[in-house]
Amino acid sequence: MKLKILVGTTTQTAECVAQAIQMDCADLVDDIEVVLMDGLGIDVFDEPALFLICCATYGSGDVPDNAQALYASLHEAPRYLGHVRYGVMSLGDQGSYPMTFAMGGRRFDEKLADLGAQRLGEVWTHDASSDVQPEESGVQWCRAWLAEVLADTAK
Repeated sequence: MKLKILVGTTTQTAECVAQAIQMDCADLVDDIEVVLMDGLGIDVFDEPALFLICCATYGSGDVPDNAQALYASLHEAPRYLGHVRYGVMSLGDQGSYPMTFAMGGRRFDEKLADLGAQRLGEVWTHDASSDVQPEESGVQWCRAWLAEVLADTAK
């Protein structure tokens, strides 16, 4: 199974989380690819893979600049994505933006679900205003998420 981590980031925190997962979870998945969302379109979901959206939140609940093209393509060229299985990791700052906390990843989740894709597990969120290290917490969540996904796949 291939895990393709699509990264939307502004300050590179989401990219660091994705890279930590790539290094730490190699024993669970044969192939883990980290791809920045820069310039991607809806066709990224044509590849047979398990997808993980790892996305920061920018401003008042928006997706980061490097994720804008992919997010826009989901709206401008929508098509049925029933074959897509995915998870979501959403980063934000609850202390500064309580009303729009972690909305970047949640926006992708909403649109993917609208297009028929199947989210596996719960959305993981990280609060930048907490003392929790995003890489450590993200890897811990992803290991549990992958174990659950792999157990369901084996059934």
